[in-house]
Amino acid sequence: MKPITLFWRNMVPNPSKVLVILEELGLPYETSWVEQGDLKREPFTRYNPNGRVPVPLFSQTVQEQQKVDFQLLRSVYNIFTDPGAIIDPNTDMVLFESGAIVAYLIDTYDKENKLNYPSSPEKYQLLQWSFFQASGQGPYFGQAAWFNLFHPEKLPSAQTRYAKEIKRVISVLDASLVGRDWLVGDKCTYADLAFVMWNTQIDFVMAAGTATDEKWDVAEFPNFKRWQEAMLGRESLKRVLSVLQEKEVKSEGK
Repeated sequence: MKPITLFWRNMVPNPSKVLVILEELGLPYETSWVEQGDLKREPFTRYNPNGRVPVPLFSQTVQEQQKVDFQLLRSVYNIFTDPGAIIDPNTDMVLFESGAIVAYLIDTYDKENKLNYPSSPEKYQLLQWSFFQASGQGPYFGQAAWFNLFHPEKLPSAQTRYAKEIKRVISVLDASLVGRDWLVGDKCTYADLAFVMWNTQIDFVMAAGTATDEKWDVAEFPNFKRWQEAMLGRESLKRVLSVLQEKEVKSEGK
């Protein structure tokens, strides 16, 4: 089997979400580094037409007023961008958006249903949680990161809103995990693993919310805490977390 190419920036939750699935399924892969300035250019936009420029360009006057190092801000904000796309030479498939990529990898390569349930109702419950992650966790956590870490002025109302949204999303997960180990069925699935990389950012993002009284204490969410720790103990997560600093990552698969 030829290696799947994953377009990659390190320390980024969504591309590393794909990396977790590649590791779980033992697939061969290699990463292709995307420079910040190349996200909106060919050839990357051939594979991801939604190529992102993660930091808007502020006027020179605003830069001077805020005394912000925008080069530093631009590079740090890469933590939260999603330049995710893959090329699979085994099927001639090109895809962008991490949720779609995960669905493709599961449908194409998880023949033993290691991370999946192929029939109803579990099949659709997995989709339910996957959509919740893509529409609820990722966007709200990303907005919290922006207003807590990168916005050139501190806006208490925005920091409070998105801190509360982080806690609301986690409370939904915590309540759903009462008396159960996993979101669906009796095993860890791709739906569980979709959440794990963004979850690792919560401490960092919430601690930066200096303009809000909303604080984060994971002990308030014991079921969530147990679930997250169980996922972090998996070999796939240990591998992914060990390479997050790297520009080039590859595996020959299993």
